[in-house]
This record gives sequence, structure tokens and C-alpha cells, in this order.
Amino acid sequence: MLNAQHTIFSRTCPTCRKNLTSRTSPTIIIYCALCIVHCALFFSCQTKHDMTSSITDIKQTPQVYADSITTIVSDSGIIRYRIIAPDWYVYEKADTPYWNFPNGLRFERFDENYKIDAEIECDRAVYYSKLELWKLNDNVEATNLSHEEFYTNELYWDQKEERVYSDSAITIIQKDRKILGIGFESNQTFSRYSIRQPKGTIPIEE
Repeated sequence: MLNAQHTIFSRTCPTCRKNLTSRTSPTIIIYCALCIVHCALFFSCQTKHDMTSSITDIKQTPQVYADSITTIVSDSGIIRYRIIAPDWYVYEKADTPYWNFPNGLRFERFDENYKIDAEIECDRAVYYSKLELWKLNDNVEATNLSHEEFYTNELYWDQKEERVYSDSAITIIQKDRKILGIGFESNQTFSRYSIRQPKGTIPIEE
């Protein structure tokens, strides 16, 4: 057994080789055993680190990518809306799976007769697929069937609850006036809505 240890460490550790040659048996055996344990722990930690890095990489790497997309999204066989976007990244392995639209998108929402009843545009968007929640950011613009226009920098669309809301500043432009406020609640078609903290109304002259 001692000869085997000597053979191993004579190639890798000059100190071990020198000590082994001097035949100070108990101390040498303990010393060499500690070296073996140290090396084993080092490689074990390295392996765990590599595995952790691989898992992290999977979570941060998109499983699907597409560019210049125009796609129809349906629910129970019924067409709900159309998405038009320059880039689409799908992160299904993330802790909270999501779609990322870093360069913005355009929504066209359809009613039961497949007519557009609302439109939304923004510069950035994220969709949390399991939560069925959209987060729209930067220059968010929406239009309803009455041609009212809605402007904000952040807007959430909860598809499960069928509502749209924002905690940010909101501007609504109607035919004859501009409404300013903070915070906003609406249905999905922007036809019934309310402002949490109205800040004022500005008449629009034709």
C-alpha cells in the first residue's frame, strides 16, 4: 500500500516524494492521505460548480428564437389576437417561463366576429406564459373602437382576469379633450376604464 502511494505522489508532489523516501511512516501516510482528500474535494467542488453553471445557462438561454414574426394566438380554437414583432425569444426553462420581445411589438385584438376591437404598441414586452400576464413597457400606446388613445410607459394585461392596468402616469386622448392621471384600470378592449388619481383635463380645440 505504501509503495502505491509513493508511486502516485512521486509524479505530482516533490515534497511527498522526499518525505516518503525518508520513511517517516505514520506522518507520511497521514500527510499523503490529506493530499488525496484535498484533491478529491477540489475536483468535487469543480464538478458541482460546472453543473450549477450548466443549470444557470439553461435557464438564461432561449429555447426558441424567431424574427420578423406575425403570429395568431387562439384560445379554445377561437382566434383572440395577432402579434407582430421584430424579435421573439422563448425562455421555457426559466423559473418563471416567459416570452421576451426586446424590440417591442404590436397587438391586434379580435372580437367574436374576428374584427379588431383594440390595438396596442410598445417598445418592450414580456409575456409570462404560465401566469398569462403581459408586461408592456416604454411608449405604450393603445387604441379602442371609439378611437380613444391611451399613452403610458408601463401597462399590464392580465388575461386570466381579463383586465388591463397600470400604476404609471396615463394620458387619454378623446375627441374633444385630454385626460391626465396616475394609475389606470380597464377591460381588455379599453371600452370601460377608470383613472385612479385624475390630475386634470385639457380641452382639445378643433
